[in-house]
Amino acid sequence: MSQSLFEKYGGFATVSRIVSAFYEEVLDSDSLSPYFEGMDMRRLVDHQTKFIASIMGGPASFSNEALERAHARLGIRGEHFDEAVGLLKFTLEDFALEEGDISMIINDVAGRRRYIVRQP
Repeated sequence: MSQSLFEKYGGFATVSRIVSAFYEEVLDSDSLSPYFEGMDMRRLVDHQTKFIASIMGGPASFSNEALERAHARLGIRGEHFDEAVGLLKFTLEDFALEEGDISMIINDVAGRRRYIVRQP
């Protein structure tokens, strides 16, 4: 039985550090930070940690419908989604994940674009 990316990279402890570092980058972005004003960042980091963990084969699961509901009222623009995905890729590289593993994670996230983006 092959090891999941979640197990390979150290489980929730590592994924949580990755997500926290990702949000530091996001909150430093002039174009992305407004989406997070007034948000409970601890709760958001927890949810995003579970989401990324699920993509990496961890025990959490997220439906596309839940993603759509969570993002529906935010009016996320396509260029902002692309910037966030780029920051996630940068963060994964910074944590020294293997290139193929990064591609798999980024492709999964990018494949859910239609559930998150509301404005082209």
